[in-house]
Amino acid sequence: MPREESWNSLRRSEASGDNPEDGFSDASMNDESDHGSERSTTESPTFPTVSDVHRALHPLQATADRVGKQVEEFAENLDRLSSRNRRKHAKDCGDVLPLVDAYKKIARDTVRRLQSMHAPERQQQLSKKTKRRLRNSSAKSTPGSTPARDGKDHGMTTSVEDLKRWELEEQTWDLVGLMLQVAYPTRAMKQTNLGGESRLVRPSKDTVVHRYSSEKDIWNMFLASDDQAWERHTVVEWLKKCADNSGQDIDLVVKELELGADRGSGLWAHSWLYSKEAIKFQKRLRSWPQALEPDDPGLSTSLMNSEKTKSLITQLDPDAITRQDRSLEQQDFYFERATWLACWEMLRRGKDWNYVRDWCHERGEGWRATAMRGDPRNSRFPTSSPASWQSRALWRKACALTAKDGSIDEYENGVYGIVSGYLPSVLKVSRSWDDYLFAHYNSYLLHSFDRYLKSSFPDRVPATLNDKHGAFNFSVFGGQRTQSGNQIVERMKHLETTREEAREPLKMLQGSLIANSFDDFVFKHGVRLTQVANAEGRSKILEPFGNDQILEGSVTSPINMADHDILRLLTHIIFVFQDVGFQFGEGERRSAMESIIIAYVDYLSKAGKQQLLPLYASRLSYRKSIACLGRQLPAIQDRRERQTMISLMKQNGIDVPGVLGMQLQLIITDTPLVQSKWPALRILEQMSKNASSVRPIQTGFIGDEITDDQEDLIHGFEWYMLLESHWQQTMAVGVLIYKHLLRSNGLAAARRLSQAVPFSTISLGKTNDILGKPVDISKSQDSSDDEGDPVTTSQNTRSRPTRSPQRPGSPSAKLVHGDRELMLSQASTFRDFENLFAALDAMEEWKNLADEAAKYIEQRQDIRIWKELFQKAYKQVETTIEPLLHGWLRDPNNDVDEDDFRQIRVACLPEVLLAYNTVLNFSSHYLSRDLLLKSMDLAALVASEDSGLAECFMAAERMPELVDSFALLSKTIIRADDRGAKGGKSKKRRHGETLDLWTVRAPSD
Repeated sequence: MPREESWNSLRRSEASGDNPEDGFSDASMNDESDHGSERSTTESPTFPTVSDVHRALHPLQATADRVGKQVEEFAENLDRLSSRNRRKHAKDCGDVLPLVDAYKKIARDTVRRLQSMHAPERQQQLSKKTKRRLRNSSAKSTPGSTPARDGKDHGMTTSVEDLKRWELEEQTWDLVGLMLQVAYPTRAMKQTNLGGESRLVRPSKDTVVHRYSSEKDIWNMFLASDDQAWERHTVVEWLKKCADNSGQDIDLVVKELELGADRGSGLWAHSWLYSKEAIKFQKRLRSWPQALEPDDPGLSTSLMNSEKTKSLITQLDPDAITRQDRSLEQQDFYFERATWLACWEMLRRGKDWNYVRDWCHERGEGWRATAMRGDPRNSRFPTSSPASWQSRALWRKACALTAKDGSIDEYENGVYGIVSGYLPSVLKVSRSWDDYLFAHYNSYLLHSFDRYLKSSFPDRVPATLNDKHGAFNFSVFGGQRTQSGNQIVERMKHLETTREEAREPLKMLQGSLIANSFDDFVFKHGVRLTQVANAEGRSKILEPFGNDQILEGSVTSPINMADHDILRLLTHIIFVFQDVGFQFGEGERRSAMESIIIAYVDYLSKAGKQQLLPLYASRLSYRKSIACLGRQLPAIQDRRERQTMISLMKQNGIDVPGVLGMQLQLIITDTPLVQSKWPALRILEQMSKNASSVRPIQTGFIGDEITDDQEDLIHGFEWYMLLESHWQQTMAVGVLIYKHLLRSNGLAAARRLSQAVPFSTISLGKTNDILGKPVDISKSQDSSDDEGDPVTTSQNTRSRPTRSPQRPGSPSAKLVHGDRELMLSQASTFRDFENLFAALDAMEEWKNLADEAAKYIEQRQDIRIWKELFQKAYKQVETTIEPLLHGWLRDPNNDVDEDDFRQIRVACLPEVLLAYNTVLNFSSHYLSRDLLLKSMDLAALVASEDSGLAECFMAAERMPELVDSFALLSKTIIRADDRGAKGGKSKKRRHGETLDLWTVRAPSD
C-alpha cells in the first residue's frame, strides 16, 4: 500500500506542476503559422509560470516533459513488477515476462500517439524507399533505423525520427521477451501477453509423428527437439513481424506499383498488358490463327519493343522470357519486377498462404502462389492437394536451383531463395540489417530441417535428393560457411550495405540479444560511456577505468550521457536480465554495467525526477548506490522533498546515513586542499613592526564568497537534521565539515553553516528520539546559569565525562541525565567550532559598527542610537569569546584529533585573542574605561598554566606581539585614568577590581 500511495502522490504532483505534456501533445507540433491569424499585432507581455521556473532549475526539464510520462511509467512498472523478482535468480522467464510486456506496451502506445502526428510523413519515407528498390535494386539503401540523437535537448517537439526510434524500441522489447523465452523457458507461460497478442510458443515434444503426418507436424517435432532450430525460428519470426509492422502497407505498395507500371487501378490482372497488345497486333496483321513462334518469317524484325532495341516474346506463358530468350515491353518488365517485389514483401513479412493465394488470384497470377508453396512453416497449405509433402521437399530444392541459375529478375530469385533457403539470392536483394540477418537465419533454418528429414525420416525423402551426382547436389549457402549469430552480427558492422545501420545503438543492442552477447555489449558500451564522460576532464558522475586501451579493436556505437532514451532502454533491460538470474560479471564488467544505470539516474535527477532515484539506485552495488545518490542529493534543497527522499531511500533498502556521509565525502574529495598546514586566521590589519598603536581589525575579514562546493557541503549537512537519532554521527560529520572549511579558508561558508544549522536547532530536532522530548541540551536543565565576565566567570574548564556506550531512552531522570551528559560530551568539538565562527561573526559585526563612529562624530549626529547598537555588538563579542578562552578544542578523541586540534589552536587562538584585545581597547573609548581591566584579566588568563593559551602564542611565535599589545593597553589605562581622575573614583567590579590603582596624585600643601 505505501508504494501505491507514493506513485499516486507522484502523479498528483505531476498533474499540479503545470505540465502540459500528457504523453505527446498534438498542439506542440502545430506550426506558429497555423495560429498567426488569431494573434494580434502587439502581444501582451508574458510572465514566467511555475513550470518555467521549474525548467530553469532543471536543465533537462524540457526533455523530461517530452518523455516524462514514459519515464514514470517505466519506473512504476519496475517498482510494481520487478520488486518481487529481485535477487530471486530463478532460471525461468515466467516472472519477468509481465514486466517486459508492460515496457513493450508503453513503447507501443507511444508509437500510436506519434503515428497520429507523423504517419503521413512516415508513409512518404517508406514510399520513397519502395520506389528506390524498383529503380535500382542493387543500390545501397538508406538504413532503416534512426540515427542516434545529437545529445541536444529537443524540448517538447517530436518528429518522424522519434516515431522510428520508438518503433525500434517496441521491436527491441519484443525481441527481449522472445529471447528470454528461448534462454529461460517456462511451462507456466500464458498464451497471450498484456496486449492480447499471441505468444510464440514452442511445440511440445509429445507430438506423435506417423506415416500419415503432415510436413507441418514434422516441422513442429523438428522445432521441439532442436534448441538451435527453435532459436533461429524465433529470430526469423521476429524479423517477419518487424518487417510487417514497420514497413509500408502492402496495399499502398501495390498502389505505388500500379502507377509505375503505367496502368490504373483494376488493370493489374491483365499481366503483361503492353507485350500482349503487341503480340495481338502481329497476329491480326498476319491473320495468324495459331500461336506465334520466334522463328516465324519476319517476326524477329517486326515484333520489337517500343524502343526497337529488343525482340519481344511471342507467347505469354511464364517461361516464355527464358525459353525464347526474348524480352518484354518496358512497362511489362516494370510490372514483372514490381510483382515479384510484392511477392518478396509478402514472404519477408510472413504473410500466410491464404493471403498470398488471394492476392495472386485477384491479379490473375495464381501460378506465382503455387510457386511459393514449398515452405514447411505454412500450416494453411491445402492438405488435400495431390502434391504430397515429399514433393514439397523436392520443390524447395527445385526453387533453390532456379534461384541459383537465375531468372529475369533478382526479386524473383529472392522469392525462390526464401522458399528454398538459397542464401546468395536472398542476400542480393537484402537492403537492410534486418534483411541480411533474415537471409542467413532463414537459410540455416530450412537447411537444418532438410537435414533433419534425411536423418530422421530417410524413407520419406525423394530419392532424387539423395543423388550425389545429380542436378540437386549443391549447397544452398553458395559456398559460404555456416556462421554463428555473433559472427553474422559482427560481419554486418563491416559490410558496405549494412555498416552504418549495424553500428547504431539499437541495432547493436538487438544484435547482442540475438547473438547471446548482451553482457559483452553492456560491458563495451558501459566502458565507452565512461570514456566519453571523462574525455574532457574527470567526471564527477562516472569513475574512469584504469585501462585506457580496454576497448582497443572493438566496434561500439557512439553513446554519451545525453543519449537519454538509449540509457533508459538499456537500464531496464539490464534489470530484466538481473531478475532472471543473468550474471554480468564482477570487477570491471560489473562497474561498466553500473555506469549505464548511474548515467540514467543522473539524467533523472537533472530532469527533476528525484523521487525515482532511490528505486534505480537500489539496484546498484552498495558502494555504487550510496555514491550515486550522494552525487544527486545536493540538488534537493526543499525540506519536504528531502523528507520524501529519505523515506524512499528507506523503503528501497538504501543505507541513508551511508548516502549522507558519502555525499559530503565526495564534495570534499572534489575540492582538494592546496596546502598541507592549517592556515592562520587573518583578522587584524597588517602594520609595520614599529607601529605604536594596537592593530585594528580588518573590515569584512570573513568575506562573503561561498563556492558551489561549499554551498553543497552546507546543504549536505542540513540533511542530517532529517535523520532520526544518529547523534554522534551528526556531530562527527559537522566537525569534519568545519575542519574542511577552516583548512580551505572558507570562513564565509563556515559562518553560514553555523547560522543555518546551529547546535541548538540540531538538539531540538534530535533529542526527542533520544531523551523523549525536544530540548536544547546546551542550556542547563534549570536554566539558572549566570552570565558574567567571559574571563572571570568560571575559571574552570568544561568538565567532560568519560565516554560510555550510548543507552536507549531511559525511564528515569537519572538515566536521562546520563544520556544528556553523554550527548554533550559527543557534541563538544562541534560546539567548539561553532563557537569559533560565532565569535568571528560577532567581531566582524562589531568592526562594521566601529567604522561608523567617525561618521557620527564628523556629521555631529545623535550618537546615542549608534552607541546602543555598538554596546550590543560588544556584548555579543564578549559572550561569544568566552568559550574560546577555556578549554577550546582540548578534548580529542584520538591521536589524529589531538594533532589537528593542537595545530588549529595555534592557527586560530593567537589572532582571536589579539583581535579581542583590540575590541577592548577601542570599546573603552566609547563605552567604559573599565573595559580596559578586562585586558589585564586576559593577560592573567594567558599566563595561567592550565589555560594552554601561552603555548599557542609560543608555537605561533607571536608572544612578543601579545606582550606589545598588553603594553599598549597599559599605556591606554594610564591615559584613561588621567582623564578620569577629575571625575572621581572608578566603579568597582564584582571582585573589587578598579582603575583607581593607577591613579597617582601629588599631595596637597
